[in-house]
Amino acid sequence: MLEGQDSKLPSSVRSTLLELFGQIEREFENLYIENLELRREIETLNERLAAEGQVIDGAELSKGQLKTKASHSTSQLSQKLKTTYKASTSKIVSSFKATTSRAVCQLVKEYIGHRDGIWDVSVARTQPVVLGTASADHTALLWSIETGRCLIKYTGHVGSASGDQTAHIWRYAVQLPTPQPVADTSICGEDEVECSDKDEPDVDGDVSSDCPTIRVPLTSLKSHQGVVIAADWLVGGKQVVTASWDRTANLYDVETAELVHSLTGHDQELTHCCTHPTQRLVVTSSRDTTFRLWDFRDPSIHSVNVFQGHTDTVTSAVFTVGDNVVSGSDDRTVKVWDLKNMRSPIATIRTDSAINRINVCVGQKIIALPHDNRQVRLFDMSGVRLARLPRSSRQGHRRMVCCSAWSEDHPTCNLFTCGFDRQAIGWNINIPALLQEK
Repeated sequence: MLEGQDSKLPSSVRSTLLELFGQIEREFENLYIENLELRREIETLNERLAAEGQVIDGAELSKGQLKTKASHSTSQLSQKLKTTYKASTSKIVSSFKATTSRAVCQLVKEYIGHRDGIWDVSVARTQPVVLGTASADHTALLWSIETGRCLIKYTGHVGSASGDQTAHIWRYAVQLPTPQPVADTSICGEDEVECSDKDEPDVDGDVSSDCPTIRVPLTSLKSHQGVVIAADWLVGGKQVVTASWDRTANLYDVETAELVHSLTGHDQELTHCCTHPTQRLVVTSSRDTTFRLWDFRDPSIHSVNVFQGHTDTVTSAVFTVGDNVVSGSDDRTVKVWDLKNMRSPIATIRTDSAINRINVCVGQKIIALPHDNRQVRLFDMSGVRLARLPRSSRQGHRRMVCCSAWSEDHPTCNLFTCGFDRQAIGWNINIPALLQEK
């Protein structure tokens, strides 16, 4: 029947299944022949024992022996079928993933210089386009995206940025170096041998000695009573919002450094805050398993809406195109929400590891998911998995990936990730190829 039907199975899998079914047919044919021989032997034995008044119930004996033999044989066949099919499909899936990793997601630059884990990574929204990282080593660094050189080092914090309960605004002027040709590092797929923490590169050396250092902030925002875990600019650049472990988010005036609003209501520490690119909207996430939308479009009032859909810490919530928000959580899910209907998400992504600070490529509607297990996966807004960034002994993060950031219009690198392995990584994502694989 299988041979006479149209099938969507790959020809290699189809031929393997046909071969296995043929083996099953031959095995039962052998069992039938052995059963006939056994019946003849039983009849001969009964004739020999008839004179002694003993008769063996051939039907019951044949059934018992046949059942035992058939059970043993079919068990072996079942195990062989499972093993062979699993090996075949695993080989196909591995081949697909490796191809995707090499052709679509290519590591192009590593940014090494921090002395401790990197908590956050971001890309400048205006020219010149530079990369920024904030680290537990009390420093923030600006990098040339093309060369990987440190351009500016900020040392104004006295704790893990910003573990000193403050947010700093500082000004910089950088001269971008001339980009050099980038070597092709797309040499391995995601199924290669992974490296352990002991293989972590030595990055204890300080950044380039000619990197200028800024030690004093232009403005210091000091209203929080706990670690400042995130900050973002409101549209227009005249106000900034910060999120803290003191369970509040604060809205500041940049010129005066005065507190405009204290956004209270979360029951536990905040984990992230994000502003809308074109409207005066703010979203905050918290360990209380919720995230909140704050509306400042009307200067006279501000409203708040609470989203309840996760069962563990909401590690981040970010705006996308239109009226959508994407949230990620330690409950191993990512959910896409319509701001006009908060009762249930319009899409849910389930993963195998806790999710850290996510980021959305707005133009292409692609979500980057950094995980506790060192993976970085890419999904579309409907929840379809597109790719996984390569991670092996030669490329990728070696510890937990904390954050991701897209640069949509950059010609070379358009996705950046950072982690506890003290480095940031720039990836080239071939969007057309990625969507074609989808």
